[in-house]
Amino acid sequence: MSSKLVEEGKWTSAHTWTFIAFSVGMLLEAYIYGLAAFATAWYPITNAFLRSTVLAWAPIWLSVGILFAGPISDRLGRKTTFYITMALYAIGAIGIFFAYTYYLVLPFMAMLLFAAGGEMNTIMAANHELMPSKYRTKTMYWEINFINVGGVLLAIVAIAATAAYYSMIFQREMIGFTFVPILIILIYSRIKMPESVRWLEFKGRKEEAAKVYSKYYTSNMSISSISKSDTQASSTVNIGGSMTRKPSVALRLFVTTAISTANAVGFGLMTYVLGPYYFPSLTPYIILIANIVGFSMGAILGTLGFMWSRIKVLLISSIGVVVVTYIIYVLVPEWSTNIIFFWFLLVALNVFVGINYLGEDALKGEVWPTKHRGLYTAIPRILSIGVIDTIAIYYTASFSLSQYTLFNALIWTVGLVGAIVWWYRGNETGKGVSLTEASSEVLPAQ
Repeated sequence: MSSKLVEEGKWTSAHTWTFIAFSVGMLLEAYIYGLAAFATAWYPITNAFLRSTVLAWAPIWLSVGILFAGPISDRLGRKTTFYITMALYAIGAIGIFFAYTYYLVLPFMAMLLFAAGGEMNTIMAANHELMPSKYRTKTMYWEINFINVGGVLLAIVAIAATAAYYSMIFQREMIGFTFVPILIILIYSRIKMPESVRWLEFKGRKEEAAKVYSKYYTSNMSISSISKSDTQASSTVNIGGSMTRKPSVALRLFVTTAISTANAVGFGLMTYVLGPYYFPSLTPYIILIANIVGFSMGAILGTLGFMWSRIKVLLISSIGVVVVTYIIYVLVPEWSTNIIFFWFLLVALNVFVGINYLGEDALKGEVWPTKHRGLYTAIPRILSIGVIDTIAIYYTASFSLSQYTLFNALIWTVGLVGAIVWWYRGNETGKGVSLTEASSEVLPAQ
């Protein structure tokens, strides 16, 4: 089958354009998600509920987009879903540029977040299907790492715009204008990338899958030639290895939801909510430092992590995050009055968070069957981002700093529980393991 050839094939220009498209997509998702933290300063807010609503806008609408794109990408295809999200990006970016009140900012931000949620969920499902096993983990790590690039870019634009004109209006306009070059790159690369051959085959569209393979992965190769190659591949290509564990769907849902909740809520509270609530003047710098540290760790993991066990990466980084968050809680009196100490702890936290984030986002899309990969990838993200994170933002609005940091530590403890469960009951999905083995599925008959 063509999907076998893609899975065990060599790197081609199609993979290059796919990698560019997915990396830029992740960058834009992070850029959009961080808007809410800056939007709280665009216009005066005296109502605490409105401030919480602006901050909660990001997880709410991101999750709505995830809820939409999960089943849609399974039904209509990965590439088709991307065209829908890109159209919404263009409309939302124009709207943000001209929005002069929160009544205009919120609906256009909702549109952007809806698209970003769908975009990221589809990338997390499609990357595993489109990339060869040899490069699957490495590309996934690097693409996720561009989330940190998006956070850095947003912080730099906000800081530069404010420093230049001391104007929140100009900051908003610059943030909106920055969408233009990013969208141009995204649109062009999406046109050049293929539909998922694996998805097409599981939908029963085998002739179309063969045509896509011929167009994007070979040169001057006829459909009949591909059929012959498929027959040879069935006897010569080694898809998957020994399966010592086949975790149930319930177990996979529990683990992915637990670690997703820790990252969505834990990272969000410290990076995007702590500033607006407690250190408003430091908000862009907190986002900048957190994402720079995250990118640095992501670069290491993206370069070397394909050789490491996904199970070990998740467990070790989860332990590290939990230890640091409890230290942050215990030392609140010290770092709340010593800004240098605060930055030191923020860096230490994001060293482990940066590693954990890449590991859990890679896991969420690779352990599911192809026919429902979009949906099952979406479920833990909807629960963690849309439900739990939104509740957490409102719930912690009246917390003291000590209560806030304790809550954060407890949330990360939930993630550690998930990592421990996966250590004992999960299967290895990193270290070059094929998607067939990682997802515990059987390829359709020829």
